[in-house]
Amino acid sequence: MLWWVWRQACAAGAQSVVIATDDVRIADVMTAAGADVAMTDAKHASGTDRLAEVAQQRDWAEGSVVVNVQGDEPLMPIANIQQVAEELIEHPEASMATLSEPLSSPEQLDDPSVVKVVVSALGNALYFSRAAIPFQRDTSDELCQIRLAAARRHIGLYAYRCGFLQAFTQWPPSVTETLESLEQLRALDRGHTIRISDAAESVPAGVDTLEDLERARSLLVG
Repeated sequence: MLWWVWRQACAAGAQSVVIATDDVRIADVMTAAGADVAMTDAKHASGTDRLAEVAQQRDWAEGSVVVNVQGDEPLMPIANIQQVAEELIEHPEASMATLSEPLSSPEQLDDPSVVKVVVSALGNALYFSRAAIPFQRDTSDELCQIRLAAARRHIGLYAYRCGFLQAFTQWPPSVTETLESLEQLRALDRGHTIRISDAAESVPAGVDTLEDLERARSLLVG
């Protein structure tokens, strides 16, 4: 699975593609496949912390843009990896960039496993939540349609500036981050701008279960 993620990242045209891991088995397999592997601390609380360590190891410049493609996303479209990096490059006022897409069903609004994001008219994140946002006070059919059109599912693909990444990992978790279990809220709570754009291509679900793995395998190798 990780080989597919690595291949997608390489095809996106990044100047450098690094697999960050604390597992020697992963390192051995991917090094044999020709990947650039960085061994990282096993005690990291999140992938963001692991990414920050790699950026520090490699001495990447503070203004460099780094994209975190998670290892359980073998179906992440190449166009989306490129898109999230370009979004951050085009908006120097932003510290992070990520993607969203329309909800696939009304039921997703109330599903806490589906993270929702509300976006400003300028294309910046206002809030992320596992709750149903935006809230609809009145129940008219017209407002229901407006709400569904406005609601967006957050896609967990991030681009960061390296300087921001180092600062971010030094801040303690914020209250909203802890309540929602959403790391990106730490950046909003500190007043940083997160750019949001609708994904260039629809993103299939990541691999979290054996059933997900079989589905991904059937799509990748037939």
